[in-house]
Amino acid sequence: MAGVSTPALAAAVSNAGGLGSIAVGASGVAEAAAMIADVRARTARAFNVNVFVHPTPRMDPARNAAWTAWLAPQFAAFGAAPPAALRTIYTSFADDPAMLAMLVEVAPSVVSFHFGLPPADVIAALRDRGITLLATATNPVEARAIEAAGIDGVVAQGIEAGGHRGMFDPDGPDDALGTIALTRLLVQEARVPVIAAGGIMDGAGVAAVLALGAVAAQMGTAFVACPESAADDAYRAALAGPAASHTVMTSAISGRPARALANRFTALGDSVGDRRQPDYPIAYDAGKALHVAAKALGEHGFGAQWAGQGAPLIRSVPAADLVALLVEEAKLR
Repeated sequence: MAGVSTPALAAAVSNAGGLGSIAVGASGVAEAAAMIADVRARTARAFNVNVFVHPTPRMDPARNAAWTAWLAPQFAAFGAAPPAALRTIYTSFADDPAMLAMLVEVAPSVVSFHFGLPPADVIAALRDRGITLLATATNPVEARAIEAAGIDGVVAQGIEAGGHRGMFDPDGPDDALGTIALTRLLVQEARVPVIAAGGIMDGAGVAAVLALGAVAAQMGTAFVACPESAADDAYRAALAGPAASHTVMTSAISGRPARALANRFTALGDSVGDRRQPDYPIAYDAGKALHVAAKALGEHGFGAQWAGQGAPLIRSVPAADLVALLVEEAKLR
């Protein structure tokens, strides 16, 4: 939930009895440290800090130029031009010793990895500080690697999940396992706790994955409409409208597969064809610039409006109230 999660949201969830989370994969070290301090000022309870561990992007000027040239007519429609040169806007945690040093110093209760795993010495440094470690898997092979690396728990991310697929290799095959099948497969095989993620929006969904053997449910989309999230008005309006029933998996926005509400950007992705996008997050630099150009003229259809397949079940209530609802609903089943 990078860009949407806030210290206020994470603290509200933790104070209500869940494990709140802030995503710092899109943040620099100073901003991430400030976010962690803000959460700690709001709650004495445990919370999670999520980091991105994507492969180091390959800078290919020719491919970048071809991509921006393809997007140029979209920019021109809003009186703008694409960036002259694309940048690597997010640093992978695997390439960010300063972020590691900060996390080792402040020692949040939980750190979770998305898109892969950092090197063994990084994992050891965090474990030596008593930090509980989690990592996302989209298939059993990734889950085995997570367990072999000494991670404390695996997040089973089904294809229903909103936002970026946590797959280690975005260019590799994707079996597109659903949350139910993946959770059950990992529960049967893994020797570490399994946390189910993807399409879970209410207590019935929580109860279902617990019945499958998961120890917990991880929920993102369910909290986007909470007043504590940083989602803008257009994002909230789209979640409340018909687009919620039509989520799309696309790589066009960021360079990695991600599930979003159907909008003008996801429709553009249908015409990518055999064009090679820049690596994540280089492609995202172009995507964000296009959104800024369109938004300046009142068009919000190029935003990264990430959402899972359960989006029509979303509820716009304070985070603490939502956690209480989830608990009561799960108890009824």
